[in-house]
Amino acid sequence: MFVDPVFDLHRGGKMAVTSTVPLATREDLALAYTPGVARVCEAIAADESLADTYTWVGHTVAVVTDGSAVLGLGNLGPRPAMPVMEGKAVLFKQFGGVDAVPVCLATQDVEEIIATVTALAPSFGGINLEDIAAPRCFEIERRLDEALPIPVFHDDQHGTAIVVLAALRNAATVLDRKLCDLRVAVSGAGAAGVAVTNMLIAGGVNGDQVIVCDSRGTLHSGRSELSGAKADLAARTNADRVTGGIAEALRGADVLIGVSGGTIAEPALAGMAPGGIIFALANPEPEVHPEIAARYAAVVATGRSDFPNQINNVLAFPGVFRGALDARATRITEGMKIAAAEAIAAVVAEELRPDAIVPSPLDPRVAPAVAAAVYATAIRDGVVRA
Repeated sequence: MFVDPVFDLHRGGKMAVTSTVPLATREDLALAYTPGVARVCEAIAADESLADTYTWVGHTVAVVTDGSAVLGLGNLGPRPAMPVMEGKAVLFKQFGGVDAVPVCLATQDVEEIIATVTALAPSFGGINLEDIAAPRCFEIERRLDEALPIPVFHDDQHGTAIVVLAALRNAATVLDRKLCDLRVAVSGAGAAGVAVTNMLIAGGVNGDQVIVCDSRGTLHSGRSELSGAKADLAARTNADRVTGGIAEALRGADVLIGVSGGTIAEPALAGMAPGGIIFALANPEPEVHPEIAARYAAVVATGRSDFPNQINNVLAFPGVFRGALDARATRITEGMKIAAAEAIAAVVAEELRPDAIVPSPLDPRVAPAVAAAVYATAIRDGVVRA
């Protein structure tokens, strides 16, 4: 009989609900449910902030998707997205001590998603949006962030961006370079590409020296058909208005960040400045195979676990939400994201090598460091509830 360990592991799902209180006696039932529970309900009705203390809300997030951009597999819909959402939930618990509930929505309509998540929000302390395709993901996150008094975080955007900034900081240190001096080409202008570019600029990269490419070529202020997030990026990057595709963007570039899922031909890499950095993050197939990338760059990273320097979002999101929940933050600010990146980078600051610019996803130091940094920054930024 054929045995597939992947399907064996997933049989019955990867998570379950368990009680945190005893239910062995009549007294236990009276405390946990009726009549005792009525007193807690009345207290929360009088002061809704008590829900954070006397229910799971203070340590629980919803992991919400519409199944429109599942991993690199595309628009699979809500049911096929559930294994990923379960996986995300167990990572939250394992690495951040955060309870998470997967919520797969049978709609890809922006208004319906916003209305549904808004209606569900009182049950949770935070909302982690996941695998929602661009450009809808930008509006959904923005409007939920404005509407809800709890953190809203699209991990495909900001989790990726946080870890990329951490990795680039350490890669620059290894190479004795400054972020502000690096010329950067970003292949991909979807959710991750937009967020990564914004995060790098906020973190110290000179936007004038960044060139972002979408499927039609470089973003620049002369492209009249651009709108929304792409138009905003075009106005703040590519000061020289370089036209063409990724090969043109890579001429003289010190850094390539691939978040497109496409393939970048080896001749294009030959135009990069020597001794640079390549982050080929498409998964499972990187834009550039690491062995090829190593011919043109001194530091290489991917999204895969079977090569050095894995850029893995699990380095960010458990700690980000742990810190935000502990601080009772109302949102996740740009400063909190940058603090998370700095914390990740600092974990391995004394151990840096070209093949070790980020911690292992299993490193137990990471989530506590990120949580502490996010907590402190939330207080400093004044986004905490009393």
